[in-house]
Amino acid sequence: MKKRCEWQKILVGLLALFSLSVPVTGSAKVYIDIDAPGFQKFPIAVDVFTKGGGGTDQERNAVWFPDQISKYLDMTGYFRIIPRNAFLEDPQKDRTKIIFSDWQTIGADYLVKGHFQSQNRRLTVEMRLYDTVRGEVIREKKYTGRSDERKEMVIKFVNEILLALTGERGVFNTKIAYVLKRGINSEIQTIGFDGTGQERVTNYGSLTLAPRWSPNGRHISFTSYKDNNPDFFVRDMKTATRKKIAGYPGLNLSGAWSPDGRKILLTLSKDGNQEVYILDVGSGYLQRLTYEYAIDVSPVWSADGKKIAFVSNRAGSPQIYVMDSDGRNVRRLTYEGNYNTSPSWSPKGNRIAYESTVGGNFQIFTISAEGGPPQQLTTQGGEHKHPSWSPDGRYLAMTVKSGGVNKVAVMNANGTNLRILCEGSNPAWSPFLE
Repeated sequence: MKKRCEWQKILVGLLALFSLSVPVTGSAKVYIDIDAPGFQKFPIAVDVFTKGGGGTDQERNAVWFPDQISKYLDMTGYFRIIPRNAFLEDPQKDRTKIIFSDWQTIGADYLVKGHFQSQNRRLTVEMRLYDTVRGEVIREKKYTGRSDERKEMVIKFVNEILLALTGERGVFNTKIAYVLKRGINSEIQTIGFDGTGQERVTNYGSLTLAPRWSPNGRHISFTSYKDNNPDFFVRDMKTATRKKIAGYPGLNLSGAWSPDGRKILLTLSKDGNQEVYILDVGSGYLQRLTYEYAIDVSPVWSADGKKIAFVSNRAGSPQIYVMDSDGRNVRRLTYEGNYNTSPSWSPKGNRIAYESTVGGNFQIFTISAEGGPPQQLTTQGGEHKHPSWSPDGRYLAMTVKSGGVNKVAVMNANGTNLRILCEGSNPAWSPFLE
Protein backbone atom coordinates (compact mmCIF):
# COMPACT_ATOMS: atom_id res chain seq x y z
CA MET A 1 0.00 0.00 0.00
CA LYS A 2 2.86 2.35 0.80
CA LYS A 3 4.38 1.69 -2.66
CA ARG A 4 1.08 2.40 -4.37
CA CYS A 5 0.61 5.70 -2.51
CA GLU A 6 4.12 6.80 -3.42
CA TRP A 7 3.55 6.07 -7.10
CA GLN A 8 0.15 7.80 -6.98
CA LYS A 9 1.80 10.94 -5.70
CA ILE A 10 4.43 10.78 -8.46
CA LEU A 11 1.91 10.20 -11.21
CA VAL A 12 -0.51 12.88 -10.03
CA GLY A 13 2.41 15.30 -9.89
CA LEU A 14 3.46 14.41 -13.41
CA LEU A 15 -0.03 14.85 -14.77
CA ALA A 16 -0.32 18.21 -13.08
CA LEU A 17 3.01 19.26 -14.55
CA PHE A 18 2.49 17.98 -18.08
CA SER A 19 -0.74 17.05 -17.72
CA LEU A 20 -10.56 23.60 -43.29
CA SER A 21 -11.70 24.46 -45.81
CA VAL A 22 -13.71 22.19 -48.15
CA PRO A 23 -15.48 22.91 -51.47
CA VAL A 24 -19.21 22.33 -51.30
CA THR A 25 -21.04 20.36 -53.95
CA GLY A 26 -24.56 21.04 -55.09
CA SER A 27 -25.22 24.28 -53.21
CA ALA A 28 -24.67 28.01 -53.40
CA LYS A 29 -22.10 27.91 -50.60
CA VAL A 30 -18.54 27.38 -51.74
CA TYR A 31 -16.33 27.49 -48.64
CA ILE A 32 -16.19 26.57 -44.98
CA ASP A 33 -13.19 27.59 -42.91
CA ILE A 34 -13.39 26.06 -39.45
CA ASP A 35 -10.53 28.24 -38.21
CA ALA A 36 -12.09 31.54 -39.26
CA PRO A 37 -13.36 33.49 -36.21
CA GLY A 38 -15.76 35.38 -38.50
CA PHE A 39 -17.33 32.28 -40.03
CA GLN A 40 -21.00 32.85 -40.81
CA LYS A 41 -23.31 29.96 -39.94
CA PHE A 42 -25.60 28.48 -42.57
CA PRO A 43 -29.17 29.81 -42.02
CA ILE A 44 -31.51 26.82 -42.29
CA ALA A 45 -35.19 26.15 -41.60
CA VAL A 46 -36.57 22.74 -40.65
CA ASP A 47 -40.29 22.50 -41.29
CA VAL A 48 -42.87 20.34 -39.51
CA PHE A 49 -43.07 16.94 -41.21
CA THR A 50 -46.20 15.85 -43.02
CA LYS A 51 -47.75 12.52 -42.08
CA GLY A 52 -49.61 9.66 -43.66
CA GLY A 53 -51.00 6.25 -42.73
CA GLY A 54 -52.07 5.11 -39.30
CA GLY A 55 -50.26 4.96 -35.99
CA THR A 56 -50.68 6.55 -32.61
CA ASP A 57 -47.66 8.90 -32.68
CA GLN A 58 -48.52 10.94 -35.77
CA GLU A 59 -48.77 14.39 -34.19
CA ARG A 60 -45.79 13.84 -31.94
CA ASN A 61 -43.57 12.60 -34.77
CA ALA A 62 -44.55 15.52 -37.00
CA VAL A 63 -42.75 17.83 -34.56
CA TRP A 64 -40.23 15.35 -33.13
CA PHE A 65 -38.39 14.89 -36.42
CA PRO A 66 -37.76 18.62 -37.11
CA ASP A 67 -36.90 19.21 -33.45
CA GLN A 68 -34.26 16.46 -33.50
CA ILE A 69 -32.83 17.51 -36.86
CA SER A 70 -32.56 21.09 -35.58
CA LYS A 71 -30.88 19.90 -32.37
CA TYR A 72 -28.21 17.89 -34.17
CA LEU A 73 -27.57 20.60 -36.76
CA ASP A 74 -27.17 23.17 -33.99
CA MET A 75 -24.79 20.80 -32.19
CA THR A 76 -22.32 20.99 -35.08
CA GLY A 77 -21.86 24.75 -34.70
CA TYR A 78 -22.25 25.32 -38.44
CA PHE A 79 -25.93 26.27 -38.67
CA ARG A 80 -28.24 29.07 -37.58
CA ILE A 81 -31.63 27.47 -37.05
CA ILE A 82 -34.56 29.69 -38.12
CA PRO A 83 -37.19 29.56 -35.33
CA ARG A 84 -40.47 27.96 -36.32
CA ASN A 85 -42.52 30.97 -35.23
CA ALA A 86 -40.83 32.98 -38.00
CA PHE A 87 -42.18 30.74 -40.78
CA LEU A 88 -44.50 32.49 -43.26
CA GLU A 89 -45.99 29.29 -44.62
CA ASP A 90 -49.60 28.71 -43.52
CA PRO A 91 -49.61 25.50 -41.44
CA GLN A 92 -53.19 24.81 -42.54
CA LYS A 93 -52.28 24.68 -46.22
CA ASP A 94 -50.58 21.92 -48.19
CA ARG A 95 -47.01 21.86 -46.85
CA THR A 96 -45.78 19.82 -49.80
CA LYS A 97 -46.06 22.91 -52.03
CA ILE A 98 -43.00 25.06 -51.47
CA ILE A 99 -42.94 28.82 -52.07
CA PHE A 100 -39.19 29.35 -51.95
CA SER A 101 -39.49 33.13 -51.85
CA ASP A 102 -41.26 32.87 -48.47
CA TRP A 103 -38.31 30.96 -47.05
CA GLN A 104 -35.81 33.42 -48.52
CA THR A 105 -37.77 36.28 -46.95
CA ILE A 106 -37.17 34.92 -43.44
CA GLY A 107 -33.46 34.44 -44.20
CA ALA A 108 -33.35 30.67 -44.77
CA ASP A 109 -30.77 29.74 -47.41
CA TYR A 110 -31.62 26.08 -46.87
CA LEU A 111 -34.79 24.21 -46.00
CA VAL A 112 -35.49 20.71 -44.70
CA LYS A 113 -38.87 19.10 -45.29
CA GLY A 114 -40.03 15.57 -44.63
CA HIS A 115 -42.88 13.09 -44.72
CA PHE A 116 -43.40 9.94 -42.64
CA GLN A 117 -45.71 6.99 -42.33
CA SER A 118 -45.98 4.93 -39.18
CA GLN A 119 -47.90 1.70 -38.75
CA ASN A 120 -47.46 -1.43 -36.63
CA ARG A 121 -44.17 -0.13 -35.20
CA ARG A 122 -42.76 0.27 -38.72
CA LEU A 123 -41.65 3.70 -39.83
CA THR A 124 -40.93 5.10 -43.29
CA VAL A 125 -39.46 8.58 -43.50
CA GLU A 126 -38.61 10.72 -46.53
CA MET A 127 -36.37 13.76 -45.96
CA ARG A 128 -35.24 16.46 -48.36
CA LEU A 129 -32.74 19.30 -48.19
CA TYR A 130 -33.52 22.27 -50.47
CA ASP A 131 -31.49 25.23 -51.63
CA THR A 132 -34.09 28.03 -51.39
CA VAL A 133 -32.06 30.38 -53.61
CA ARG A 134 -31.90 27.92 -56.49
CA GLY A 135 -35.23 26.33 -55.67
CA GLU A 136 -33.91 22.81 -56.00
CA VAL A 137 -33.34 19.63 -54.01
CA ILE A 138 -29.76 19.10 -52.80
CA ARG A 139 -30.26 15.83 -50.93
CA GLU A 140 -33.18 13.42 -50.56
CA LYS A 141 -33.26 10.15 -48.65
CA LYS A 142 -35.82 7.56 -47.67
CA TYR A 143 -35.41 5.47 -44.51
CA THR A 144 -37.43 2.47 -43.38
CA GLY A 145 -37.16 0.69 -40.05
CA ARG A 146 -38.60 0.22 -36.61
CA SER A 147 -40.12 3.16 -34.78
CA ASP A 148 -37.38 2.98 -32.17
CA GLU A 149 -34.77 3.53 -34.90
CA ARG A 150 -35.96 7.04 -35.72
CA LYS A 151 -32.98 8.70 -33.98
CA GLU A 152 -30.58 6.79 -36.24
CA MET A 153 -32.61 7.97 -39.27
CA VAL A 154 -32.27 11.58 -38.13
CA ILE A 155 -28.52 11.29 -37.62
CA LYS A 156 -28.08 9.68 -41.03
CA PHE A 157 -29.85 12.58 -42.73
CA VAL A 158 -27.99 15.20 -40.70
CA ASN A 159 -24.81 13.55 -41.95
CA GLU A 160 -26.17 13.90 -45.50
CA ILE A 161 -26.74 17.61 -44.89
CA LEU A 162 -23.20 18.04 -43.58
CA LEU A 163 -21.76 16.13 -46.51
CA ALA A 164 -23.70 18.30 -48.98
CA LEU A 165 -22.83 21.65 -47.40
CA THR A 166 -19.36 21.09 -45.91
CA GLY A 167 -17.95 18.20 -47.90
CA GLU A 168 -17.53 15.94 -44.84
CA ARG A 169 -19.84 13.84 -42.69
CA GLY A 170 -20.39 14.55 -39.01
CA VAL A 171 -18.88 12.87 -35.96
CA PHE A 172 -22.08 11.48 -34.47
CA ASN A 173 -20.78 7.91 -34.77
CA THR A 174 -17.75 8.65 -32.58
CA LYS A 175 -17.19 8.33 -28.83
CA ILE A 176 -15.10 10.16 -26.29
CA ALA A 177 -13.29 8.16 -23.60
CA TYR A 178 -12.65 10.00 -20.35
CA VAL A 179 -11.73 9.56 -16.69
CA LEU A 180 -14.42 9.73 -14.01
CA LYS A 181 -13.05 10.17 -10.49
CA ARG A 182 -14.91 8.97 -7.44
CA GLY A 183 -13.12 9.42 -4.13
CA ILE A 184 -9.52 8.16 -4.40
CA ASN A 185 -10.34 5.96 -7.41
CA SER A 186 -11.07 6.69 -11.05
CA GLU A 187 -12.42 4.66 -13.97
CA ILE A 188 -12.55 4.98 -17.76
CA GLN A 189 -15.93 5.69 -19.37
CA THR A 190 -17.15 6.68 -22.85
CA ILE A 191 -19.83 9.08 -24.09
CA GLY A 192 -21.20 10.07 -27.50
CA PHE A 193 -20.68 13.42 -29.24
CA ASP A 194 -24.30 14.29 -28.46
CA GLY A 195 -23.84 13.65 -24.72
CA THR A 196 -25.74 10.35 -24.70
CA GLY A 197 -24.77 6.70 -24.42
CA GLN A 198 -22.47 6.82 -21.40
CA GLU A 199 -20.77 3.46 -20.83
CA ARG A 200 -18.25 2.24 -18.29
CA VAL A 201 -15.08 0.68 -19.70
CA THR A 202 -13.20 -0.24 -16.50
CA ASN A 203 -14.36 -1.18 -13.03
CA TYR A 204 -11.17 -1.90 -11.11
CA GLY A 205 -11.73 0.05 -7.89
CA SER A 206 -8.38 1.71 -8.44
CA LEU A 207 -6.73 4.73 -9.98
CA THR A 208 -7.18 4.27 -13.75
CA LEU A 209 -6.39 7.04 -16.23
CA ALA A 210 -4.97 8.25 -19.56
CA PRO A 211 -7.27 6.48 -22.08
CA ARG A 212 -6.12 6.30 -25.72
CA TRP A 213 -7.99 4.79 -28.70
CA SER A 214 -6.45 2.54 -31.30
CA PRO A 215 -6.85 3.86 -34.88
CA ASN A 216 -9.55 1.30 -35.72
CA GLY A 217 -11.49 1.93 -32.50
CA ARG A 218 -11.19 -1.71 -31.43
CA HIS A 219 -8.94 -1.07 -28.41
CA ILE A 220 -8.48 1.46 -25.62
CA SER A 221 -5.16 1.65 -23.81
CA PHE A 222 -4.77 3.14 -20.34
CA THR A 223 -2.67 3.18 -17.18
CA SER A 224 -4.05 1.61 -14.00
CA TYR A 225 -2.93 0.95 -10.42
CA LYS A 226 -5.13 -2.17 -10.18
CA ASP A 227 -2.01 -4.28 -9.46
CA ASN A 228 -0.50 -1.67 -7.11
CA ASN A 229 1.83 -0.21 -9.75
CA PRO A 230 1.07 2.25 -12.57
CA ASP A 231 0.94 -0.41 -15.31
CA PHE A 232 -0.03 -0.10 -18.96
CA PHE A 233 -3.03 -2.08 -20.25
CA VAL A 234 -4.91 -2.52 -23.51
CA ARG A 235 -8.61 -3.43 -23.52
CA ASP A 236 -10.39 -5.05 -26.45
CA MET A 237 -13.71 -3.17 -26.71
CA LYS A 238 -15.34 -6.00 -28.67
CA THR A 239 -14.46 -8.93 -26.41
CA ALA A 240 -14.17 -6.89 -23.16
CA THR A 241 -10.82 -8.55 -22.44
CA ARG A 242 -7.70 -6.75 -21.26
CA LYS A 243 -3.98 -7.40 -21.41
CA LYS A 244 -1.13 -5.92 -19.41
CA ILE A 245 1.38 -4.64 -21.97
CA ALA A 246 3.96 -2.93 -19.77
CA GLY A 247 4.43 -3.50 -16.05
CA TYR A 248 7.96 -2.28 -15.42
CA PRO A 249 8.79 -1.05 -11.91
CA GLY A 250 7.86 2.60 -11.86
CA LEU A 251 5.73 4.61 -14.25
CA ASN A 252 4.14 2.99 -17.34
CA LEU A 253 2.07 5.84 -18.76
CA SER A 254 -0.20 5.34 -21.75
CA GLY A 255 0.61 7.32 -24.87
CA ALA A 256 -0.77 7.60 -28.40
CA TRP A 257 -1.09 4.80 -30.97
CA SER A 258 0.65 5.11 -34.32
CA PRO A 259 -1.66 5.85 -37.28
CA ASP A 260 -1.28 2.26 -38.55
CA GLY A 261 -2.02 0.80 -35.09
CA ARG A 262 1.22 -1.19 -34.98
CA LYS A 263 3.05 0.86 -32.35
CA ILE A 264 2.25 2.68 -29.12
CA LEU A 265 4.12 5.55 -27.52
CA LEU A 266 4.79 5.20 -23.80
CA THR A 267 6.36 7.19 -21.01
CA LEU A 268 8.42 4.89 -18.80
CA SER A 269 10.59 5.52 -15.75
CA LYS A 270 12.16 2.07 -15.62
CA ASP A 271 15.62 3.49 -16.32
CA GLY A 272 15.37 6.09 -13.56
CA ASN A 273 13.90 9.01 -15.46
CA GLN A 274 10.68 9.67 -17.38
CA GLU A 275 11.53 9.05 -21.04
CA VAL A 276 9.63 8.40 -24.30
CA TYR A 277 9.57 4.89 -25.78
CA ILE A 278 7.95 3.13 -28.73
CA LEU A 279 6.40 -0.27 -28.16
CA ASP A 280 5.81 -2.58 -31.13
CA VAL A 281 2.39 -4.11 -30.48
CA GLY A 282 3.03 -7.34 -32.36
CA SER A 283 6.51 -8.25 -31.19
CA GLY A 284 6.66 -6.40 -27.88
CA TYR A 285 9.96 -4.79 -28.92
CA LEU A 286 10.66 -1.63 -26.93
CA GLN A 287 12.69 1.26 -28.38
CA ARG A 288 13.81 4.23 -26.31
CA LEU A 289 13.57 7.57 -28.13
CA THR A 290 14.68 10.27 -25.66
CA TYR A 291 17.86 10.42 -23.59
CA GLU A 292 17.70 13.47 -21.32
CA TYR A 293 18.18 14.27 -17.67
CA ALA A 294 14.99 16.30 -18.04
CA ILE A 295 11.49 14.83 -17.93
CA ASP A 296 10.08 13.81 -21.35
CA VAL A 297 6.38 12.87 -21.41
CA SER A 298 3.04 13.07 -23.30
CA PRO A 299 4.16 11.79 -26.73
CA VAL A 300 1.74 11.92 -29.72
CA TRP A 301 2.12 10.96 -33.38
CA SER A 302 1.63 13.16 -36.41
CA ALA A 303 -1.11 12.08 -38.81
CA ASP A 304 1.42 10.55 -41.23
CA GLY A 305 3.38 8.78 -38.48
CA LYS A 306 6.63 10.51 -39.40
CA LYS A 307 6.85 12.90 -36.44
CA ILE A 308 6.25 12.81 -32.69
CA ALA A 309 5.36 15.76 -30.47
CA PHE A 310 6.11 15.53 -26.75
CA VAL A 311 6.60 17.62 -23.60
CA SER A 312 9.97 18.27 -21.99
CA ASN A 313 11.29 20.61 -19.31
CA ARG A 314 14.81 20.44 -20.71
CA ALA A 315 14.74 24.23 -21.28
CA GLY A 316 13.72 24.91 -17.69
CA SER A 317 9.92 24.84 -18.09
CA PRO A 318 7.45 22.48 -19.77
CA GLN A 319 7.42 23.11 -23.54
CA ILE A 320 6.27 21.27 -26.66
CA TYR A 321 8.95 19.63 -28.80
CA VAL A 322 8.82 17.75 -32.10
CA MET A 323 11.15 14.97 -33.26
CA ASP A 324 11.32 12.40 -36.04
CA SER A 325 9.65 9.08 -35.28
CA ASP A 326 13.08 7.53 -34.66
CA GLY A 327 13.95 10.15 -32.01
CA ARG A 328 16.22 12.26 -34.20
CA ASN A 329 16.08 15.96 -35.17
CA VAL A 330 14.49 17.23 -31.95
CA ARG A 331 13.30 20.82 -32.18
CA ARG A 332 11.43 23.06 -29.77
CA LEU A 333 7.99 24.11 -31.02
CA THR A 334 6.56 26.47 -28.36
CA TYR A 335 8.31 29.59 -27.14
CA GLU A 336 5.43 31.77 -25.90
CA GLY A 337 4.28 30.91 -22.40
CA ASN A 338 6.26 29.26 -19.64
CA TYR A 339 4.01 26.22 -19.12
CA ASN A 340 2.91 24.40 -22.29
CA THR A 341 1.75 20.78 -22.02
CA SER A 342 -0.65 18.07 -23.30
CA PRO A 343 -0.01 18.21 -27.06
CA SER A 344 -2.60 16.73 -29.45
CA TRP A 345 -1.78 16.53 -33.17
CA SER A 346 -4.61 17.31 -35.57
CA PRO A 347 -5.62 14.41 -37.86
CA LYS A 348 -5.29 16.89 -40.72
CA GLY A 349 -1.62 17.21 -39.76
CA ASN A 350 -1.37 20.99 -39.84
CA ARG A 351 -1.78 22.03 -36.20
CA ILE A 352 -1.04 20.88 -32.67
CA ALA A 353 -3.39 21.71 -29.81
CA TYR A 354 -2.06 22.07 -26.28
CA GLU A 355 -2.73 23.71 -22.92
CA SER A 356 -0.89 26.77 -21.64
CA THR A 357 -1.16 28.96 -18.55
CA VAL A 358 -2.68 32.39 -19.07
CA GLY A 359 -3.30 34.64 -16.07
CA GLY A 360 -3.02 31.73 -13.68
CA ASN A 361 -5.43 29.45 -15.60
CA PHE A 362 -4.86 26.86 -18.27
CA GLN A 363 -6.32 27.67 -21.70
CA ILE A 364 -6.36 25.78 -24.99
CA PHE A 365 -4.09 26.90 -27.83
CA THR A 366 -3.14 25.59 -31.24
CA ILE A 367 0.09 26.13 -33.14
CA SER A 368 1.26 25.24 -36.62
CA ALA A 369 3.17 21.96 -36.70
CA GLU A 370 6.00 23.95 -38.30
CA GLY A 371 6.02 26.53 -35.49
CA GLY A 372 5.08 30.19 -35.40
CA PRO A 373 2.65 32.28 -33.36
CA PRO A 374 0.10 30.28 -31.33
CA GLN A 375 -3.65 30.84 -31.52
CA GLN A 376 -5.60 30.98 -28.25
CA LEU A 377 -8.95 29.21 -28.54
CA THR A 378 -10.44 29.46 -25.04
CA THR A 379 -10.69 32.64 -23.01
CA GLN A 380 -13.34 31.79 -20.44
CA GLY A 381 -12.66 31.64 -16.71
CA GLY A 382 -11.66 28.39 -15.10
CA GLU A 383 -9.27 25.73 -16.36
CA HIS A 384 -9.27 24.33 -19.93
CA LYS A 385 -6.95 21.34 -20.31
CA HIS A 386 -6.21 18.05 -22.10
CA PRO A 387 -7.27 18.85 -25.70
CA SER A 388 -8.13 15.95 -28.01
CA TRP A 389 -9.05 16.30 -31.70
CA SER A 390 -12.10 14.75 -33.32
CA PRO A 391 -11.21 12.34 -36.15
CA ASP A 392 -12.20 14.91 -38.78
CA GLY A 393 -10.11 17.68 -37.19
CA ARG A 394 -13.14 19.97 -36.84
CA TYR A 395 -13.65 19.77 -33.08
CA LEU A 396 -11.70 19.55 -29.85
CA ALA A 397 -12.66 17.78 -26.63
CA MET A 398 -11.15 19.05 -23.39
CA THR A 399 -11.39 19.14 -19.61
CA VAL A 400 -13.12 22.23 -18.26
CA LYS A 401 -12.74 22.83 -14.53
CA SER A 402 -15.00 25.36 -12.85
CA GLY A 403 -16.07 25.53 -9.24
CA GLY A 404 -13.76 22.66 -8.40
CA VAL A 405 -15.52 20.19 -10.74
CA ASN A 406 -13.93 18.67 -13.85
CA LYS A 407 -16.20 18.28 -16.87
CA VAL A 408 -15.73 16.97 -20.39
CA ALA A 409 -16.54 19.55 -23.06
CA VAL A 410 -16.34 19.85 -26.84
CA MET A 411 -16.00 22.89 -29.09
CA ASN A 412 -15.43 23.74 -32.73
CA ALA A 413 -11.80 23.94 -33.76
CA ASN A 414 -11.99 27.72 -34.05
CA GLY A 415 -12.89 28.02 -30.35
CA THR A 416 -16.64 28.57 -30.75
CA ASN A 417 -19.68 26.56 -29.66
CA LEU A 418 -18.26 25.15 -26.43
CA ARG A 419 -20.63 22.53 -25.01
CA ILE A 420 -20.41 20.55 -21.75
CA LEU A 421 -21.02 16.81 -22.09
CA CYS A 422 -20.60 15.31 -18.63
CA GLU A 423 -18.53 15.22 -15.47
CA GLY A 424 -15.04 13.84 -16.09
CA SER A 425 -11.55 14.69 -17.33
CA ASN A 426 -8.72 13.69 -19.70
CA PRO A 427 -10.89 13.05 -22.81
CA ALA A 428 -9.67 11.04 -25.78
CA TRP A 429 -11.69 11.16 -29.02
CA SER A 430 -12.28 7.91 -30.89
CA PRO A 431 -11.89 7.38 -34.64
CA PHE A 432 -15.04 6.97 -36.73
CA LEU A 433 -16.85 3.90 -35.46
CA GLU A 434 -18.98 1.70 -37.68
